[in-house]
Amino acid sequence: MTLTMGLLGLGMSGACALGAAERKPNILFCFADDWGRYARAYDAADGGRPSPNQVIATPNVDRVAREGVLFRHAFVNAPSCTPCRSALLSGRYFFATGRGAILQCAEWDPAIPTWPLLLRDAGYHIGKMYKVWSPGTPADAGYGGQQHAYEKAGRGFCDFSENVTALVAHGVPLAEAKERMYAQVRENFEAFLAAREGSKPLCFWFGPTNTHRKWIRGSGKALWGIDPDALKGRLPKFLPDVPEIREDFADYLGEAQAFDAAVGVLIKKMKDIGEFDRTVVVVSGDHGAPGFPGGKCNLYDFGVGVALAVRWPGQPAGRVVEDFVNLMDLAPTFLDIGDVAIPPGMQARSFVSVLRSEKSGWVDPEREFVVTGRERHVAAARDGNLPYPQRSFRTKDFLYVRNFAPDRWPMGGPMSVTEAAAPSHEELVENTFATFSDMDSSPTKAWMVEHRNDPQWKWHYNYSFGKRPAEELYDLREDPDEIKNLVDDPAHADIKRQLSGRLMKVLTGNGDPRVTGDGMTFERPPFTDVPAPKAKGGKRKKK
Repeated sequence: MTLTMGLLGLGMSGACALGAAERKPNILFCFADDWGRYARAYDAADGGRPSPNQVIATPNVDRVAREGVLFRHAFVNAPSCTPCRSALLSGRYFFATGRGAILQCAEWDPAIPTWPLLLRDAGYHIGKMYKVWSPGTPADAGYGGQQHAYEKAGRGFCDFSENVTALVAHGVPLAEAKERMYAQVRENFEAFLAAREGSKPLCFWFGPTNTHRKWIRGSGKALWGIDPDALKGRLPKFLPDVPEIREDFADYLGEAQAFDAAVGVLIKKMKDIGEFDRTVVVVSGDHGAPGFPGGKCNLYDFGVGVALAVRWPGQPAGRVVEDFVNLMDLAPTFLDIGDVAIPPGMQARSFVSVLRSEKSGWVDPEREFVVTGRERHVAAARDGNLPYPQRSFRTKDFLYVRNFAPDRWPMGGPMSVTEAAAPSHEELVENTFATFSDMDSSPTKAWMVEHRNDPQWKWHYNYSFGKRPAEELYDLREDPDEIKNLVDDPAHADIKRQLSGRLMKVLTGNGDPRVTGDGMTFERPPFTDVPAPKAKGGKRKKK
């Protein structure tokens, strides 16, 4: 059936095999790579505390939040692409997904059910654009590999600032250059819609990688009008508030605005075909910012806290919710929305009841914490391809972090960095693997390394790359940037013991190999296998 015939059928009462009143909701999932908790809607939700959310413009994400629910406490299960997505697809803690728990050398276990394929088997027309699950083997496992990919119109949007800047340099007006990138998104989505059989409900995953590195320096201002100096006084305290880092962060926000614009393209298309008001729109990202201290590959809020907005037509809207959501909770939530049975083995909990509630603030009193963690990101970051094992327990008022191997470098070894020597500026900007390779290459990383001996910035350098104690404890009421470790403070001894005990209870109850048996599962092959050689350079591979 053609798309036109399908739409005509939708307009004919009783003509469809599934009537409009009976059909399950569509699901549009917009999931950005390396996008943290950045949307203008969060400025008001957080009470106007100085932050980059006062600078960014995200009208489409804000619309989803305004017409739905904005979650203030959404966290990924792991601040690394593959394990985060393993948890999201399976509804299991990342450590319960086998070799999906690591980044390089990850392999998908086909015995683990995933919500996209369960929805497909229940009658949904599923599709995806760009990244779902990678790096790992097979690519985009859990979503049927590439058989549900709609990308023939192009992948240029994933290198947004690079491609738009190149077009402008060749005389293409900026607005037209941007539109060429949006057109690829639109045409890929139209191909997905055209492939639908009859009036099947839709499930689509939009996964651009442009918020990941690399970006063109100055693109935030050149393409989006974001003045780096507008960020002065609005960066978290662990980032030096200097021009180079403000510019780098402005460029990051520009990539987030590009993602927002693409969300608007998809929403408009759903409106054009008359399907928007029976579509659940979910917008989020897979972890915090790349190439910045405390972000990606860290269990601090800057690394694991993400945006989450859900618009479900017919459900109470205009709400800001405090409930804690682990993104793996999306798996049973999507199945609930699609009226599909939740399979055994899912450790996550659906939050459909929160979406259906009329309350703002705290809705479900049991949603008062999340557990996050990580093992291995870049394989060669440490000798022997060893991971940096961490777990954390986050409540409204406290963050407790357990570092199981405090003798290891959290961001990877210094390699050629010494007090007297370091890689060139170009290498630090372009080659993630030059040093501290669990932090993406970036101008910020280069600046931090180059100022390692400056007394004014020594604390920031040590925060970024130095070794950490076995335990960390932060009081978020007094220290929202999580920079004052209270783990040795006698006044906080009771809360430390309480949070540590609660963390271990969750980990043991869910079979975390890090704390069950001899605790060495992630220290041995296949989890320490050597990955295939990678080309030098910080520019990401196409996924």
